Amino acid sequence: MKTAAKAILIFVLLTAGLPSAAAGRDMRALQVRARQAKQALIEKAQAEKEAAEKEAAASRAGIMADRKALENAVAKLEAACRRAEQQVKQLTATCQELDAREKQLNARLAETGSMVRELVGVIRVNAKDIDALVRRNLQTALERQRPDFLSAIAGQSRFPGMDDIRKMTAVLQRQIELSGQVSLQQAPIIDRAGNQVEAKVLTLGPFTAAYQISGEVGFLSYSPAGARLYALSKLPPRRIRNRLASYMEGRSEAVPIDISRGAALRNLTHRLSLWEQIPKGGPIVWPIVAIFVLGLLIVAERTVFLLRRRADGDSLMEKIADLARQCRWQDCLEKCRALASKPVARVIAAGLECRQMERQELENALQEAILKEIPAMERFLSTLGMLAAIAPLLGLLGTVTGMIDTFHVITMHGTGDPRLMSGGISEALVTTMLGLSVAIVLMLGQTVLNRAVDNNIAQMEEKAVALVNVIHKHRRGR
Repeated sequence: MKTAAKAILIFVLLTAGLPSAAAGRDMRALQVRARQAKQALIEKAQAEKEAAEKEAAASRAGIMADRKALENAVAKLEAACRRAEQQVKQLTATCQELDAREKQLNARLAETGSMVRELVGVIRVNAKDIDALVRRNLQTALERQRPDFLSAIAGQSRFPGMDDIRKMTAVLQRQIELSGQVSLQQAPIIDRAGNQVEAKVLTLGPFTAAYQISGEVGFLSYSPAGARLYALSKLPPRRIRNRLASYMEGRSEAVPIDISRGAALRNLTHRLSLWEQIPKGGPIVWPIVAIFVLGLLIVAERTVFLLRRRADGDSLMEKIADLARQCRWQDCLEKCRALASKPVARVIAAGLECRQMERQELENALQEAILKEIPAMERFLSTLGMLAAIAPLLGLLGTVTGMIDTFHVITMHGTGDPRLMSGGISEALVTTMLGLSVAIVLMLGQTVLNRAVDNNIAQMEEKAVALVNVIHKHRRGR
């Protein structure tokens, strides 16, 4: 239809522009052509219309088919939707029921879980305690099998079951039995030289272990890390060793035991004697030791000197008085000269030689003789007093130098590690202790020697007065 309209429009335009004369002649031809063209256009339009109607019919048929298919699909979907809704309702009801059941189960699980966690926690704590008890027990070193499952339970790497609880009970019962057990058996130990040897081992419960090997008797120390028994580096006193040997051989019913489980024995090992502490005092110690040695030599020399010159003045004076009553003055001198090494005899001899003098002069002569004997008896005593005064001063000097070293270490390294400061503190304390000990000994020796010298001087003075009285009483025998 649109094509025919366009042809007519073109024709009208063409005819409108032609001259009237030519239009008249060609009018028919144009009309014929126009009709032909119109007819062709109508036919073409009719064909196109028929084709379009066919296409529209085919489209309507397809649309109707599609509509039916869609209606069927919609119906199916609606049916499926209704079924799904019913399923949803059923699932919702089931879900609600399951939620309620889940809440009940969660409540029961929470209650049961808290009880289980508490129970497991108690079991783990007990496993840790039992494991520590087993590891600290020196009897463990003699056991062939060790309960390793305890550390796994205590370390939370293993969940405990009823079998584990039964095993823990058995282990605890075994430890209780071992705690009251005293045994004597052959077992490997590490001796004082660091070698593993077989020895006769005495165990006294979980407290003390002793050994006997090649005539050596001593205590053992237990190392939980390696589960081994080590001989202490220092042997106990002989009295304790004899008691241990007697008990092991069945000759005694009493045995020493360390109830501190090795703490006292370790203190015994680390305890230092005086001679072991001296080198820790630094260089100031040696002058103090030299003073001590020199002081002891002086005390020994003075002691020997005074002992050799000690005499029984009373017995000598009784003999002199008996001879004086008989006017045997020469025999009196012989008696004194026989004891010429004794100061008392020399003083009496000096008085007898001056027996013809007046009393005052005789007393002066005897006093002179006494004064002559005093320097020999008092020799080195002042030196001994000086040494006794110097020793504590040197000890204080060592204390000062040790504290200087300690403060120097504190300045350089701080106070984080006390072991860095122990050297200076040890030097300070050892020198003070040694200086005071030397001073006490030397002062005691000086006091005893001074007392002995004073006694000798008093004896000489007493015998001198007695001699004067005897001489003047028997002056007639001159």
